[in-house]
Amino acid sequence: MKKKFKCEIDCANCAAKVEDAIKKLDGVEDAKVNFLAQKFTLVAADDKFDEILTTAIKTGKKIESEFEVEL
Repeated sequence: MKKKFKCEIDCANCAAKVEDAIKKLDGVEDAKVNFLAQKFTLVAADDKFDEILTTAIKTGKKIESEFEVEL
């Protein structure tokens, strides 16, 4: 399943760090954090998508405390 969300992140470097960390999570097929568009895209298995999304957001916040995702 692929879903796009509006997000808030402060800089392009932060977005790259968050994206790299989320891509390494179990179950994540792909992830994009676009600083200019303020968009977060997550591709993960349908049956565990919500669980993976929650973990991805928590991971992003650990790296960049200002990382916010509108669900």
